[in-house]
Amino acid sequence: MHRFLAALLFTFSVAVSRGADAPAAASSSLPAAPSSPSLSPAPSPRHPLTFVLVHGAWGGGWQWKKVDALLTADGHTVYRPTLTGLGERVHLASPDISLTTHITDIVNVILWENLHDVVLVGHSYGGMVITGVMDRVPDRIRRVIFVDAVVPNDGESLNTAFGSIPGADQIKDGFIPATWVKPGKPIPYDVPHPAKTLNEPVSHKNPAALKLPVTYLLAIDTGQTLEQAHFYKFYLRAKARGWDTVTMAANHNPEWFKPRELTALLERSAQ
Repeated sequence: MHRFLAALLFTFSVAVSRGADAPAAASSSLPAAPSSPSLSPAPSPRHPLTFVLVHGAWGGGWQWKKVDALLTADGHTVYRPTLTGLGERVHLASPDISLTTHITDIVNVILWENLHDVVLVGHSYGGMVITGVMDRVPDRIRRVIFVDAVVPNDGESLNTAFGSIPGADQIKDGFIPATWVKPGKPIPYDVPHPAKTLNEPVSHKNPAALKLPVTYLLAIDTGQTLEQAHFYKFYLRAKARGWDTVTMAANHNPEWFKPRELTALLERSAQ
């Protein structure tokens, strides 16, 4: 099985076994990269910010609920939209849903809510989505933060960014199933993801988008070195682009298991 899907399957298996509300165990074996900030509580924000949080494949805006509450408590405004066909919008699921559909979901939130000076955050597959959003509405964005996310080059799809199709042997009726979700699991839970979104190339060539300030956050799981982190390839790509980079000791879903630490990093990066 492709390394990307295998990593995600392992991560979601851990999530299911712990439960979405369980805290992550502290790990003293995780390395700290030189660029990593201290994870002490974030200082009070200089001024309130507007965050748009974009989830990853199979997920939904519900995955950002804890981070939303923490950011809101600090005085920020938070939007955590769910992409078409996922989460509470699963009734709209269709194999025709594309990456463009998901990019438009987020662009329309920004435009219809008349948002400006946005801190745009994307997790995992959400990196593909926010790349497209950057290209379309760079004038509405203050800073972009990739959280253990895909960083595509112009013209790349998620599949080409990783080098091969993740889960190609599991696609059924145009969807990649969330095989880690056990029957009878109560809502909310991950749902099948439209496979078409993984094949569509993204545009990343708008000159204004290329000038936006960006931070890349790499999650390093228990027992891993920096180089063994599942999204290390994209961390290096971020460095090559001159982006700010940070690391944190967490699995692939810090918004679930380490929301306070992630919130502190988001606030520091956004200022």
